[in-house]
Amino acid sequence: MEKRLTQVTVALTIIGLLVSIYMTIYKITSNDNMCVGSKDCSVVNASKYSEVNGIPVAVVGAIGYTVLLGILWLERKTGFIKDNGSLIFFGISLIGFLFTLWLIYVEVALLKAYCPFCLASQASMTLIFIISVIRVVRQP
Repeated sequence: MEKRLTQVTVALTIIGLLVSIYMTIYKITSNDNMCVGSKDCSVVNASKYSEVNGIPVAVVGAIGYTVLLGILWLERKTGFIKDNGSLIFFGISLIGFLFTLWLIYVEVALLKAYCPFCLASQASMTLIFIISVIRVVRQP
């Protein structure tokens, strides 16, 4: 079961990373043709909430997902990360989840616009956080 949880977590993290990279490209190029399925992407992408101190939120997401993947990879090695990887992963995914809750609030309450790519990333991060809680609870 532990191996299966890790596989699902890796898959969700890769999905989140790919979506973040896609949205980073969209933010940099402002190519509205990349906004498939909904014009709300351009509303979200053009909002003041799409950046944190001048850094696109998608870049922050890509960095976060990359760090999570790194932790999952380093857990298979020996040393500090192997012994404490589940707890470190939980802490970082908690930060990502709290940021996700903020972004959901922004989309729903402030912008009233729903970007399908943002929703995909938000769903991935939420599931990653849930799995991280399961991993910490099961940790010996």
